[in-house]
Amino acid sequence: MAENLLDPAPESDEARPEAIPEKFWDSESKSLRIEALLKSYRELEKRLSQRLVPPGEDAPEEERNRFRRALGVPAAPEEYEVDEKHPLCGSDPEINKRLHEAGFTCAQVQLVYDLAAERLLPLIAEAAADYEAQKQRAKLEQEFGGAEGFQRIAGQIASWGKANLPNSVFEALSTTAEGVLALHRMMQKGEPSLARDAAPPEAIDEQALRRMMRDPRYWRSREPEYVKRVTDGFRKLFGQG
Repeated sequence: MAENLLDPAPESDEARPEAIPEKFWDSESKSLRIEALLKSYRELEKRLSQRLVPPGEDAPEEERNRFRRALGVPAAPEEYEVDEKHPLCGSDPEINKRLHEAGFTCAQVQLVYDLAAERLLPLIAEAAADYEAQKQRAKLEQEFGGAEGFQRIAGQIASWGKANLPNSVFEALSTTAEGVLALHRMMQKGEPSLARDAAPPEAIDEQALRRMMRDPRYWRSREPEYVKRVTDGFRKLFGQG
């Protein structure tokens, strides 16, 4: 006999679903306790909002420290571990102290040093190069009787150097006052051994001299003895020794 669909549905004996906590389940009506669920949600929301709000200045120090640690701020600036990308941008205790006072996390502190190496170092190097170039030009102007005097002779030196020396040597010597003066002395003597295609003596290595020019003692600190070694090396290399 077919079931009468108009008869009331029999009561279910189904137990509480595993996904629903017991405190949210009404065993008599076998349904969710909506009011209990909403109440629990409102309490959770309140706790989360309180946790995300920094404690005020008048809050106990322990509470403020607990909040900072929850964000990832170490207990002391000495606990910052910085991966140094460049020796000139290494970890600095005074800077770390100020970053710690400002509430920087370890990741944020690392980012500060990374940005310094990435952005500031090129700017510092460029400024240093400009400053050094100005110093070198001032020495040449003094040597040749002022800016106008140097300007007149500079064109002659450049024309002679390009015509008589390999490009790499001319470019290297023209970046320093000592190099330009060496070019001027070579030009004045005009020895035939300085032809562009002249083979340098095997005892002197041009590449070694160019490596010396990349040394900070040559381009940054401008140590007199070291600069003289480079200049004398080029002079000997091309017959001026």
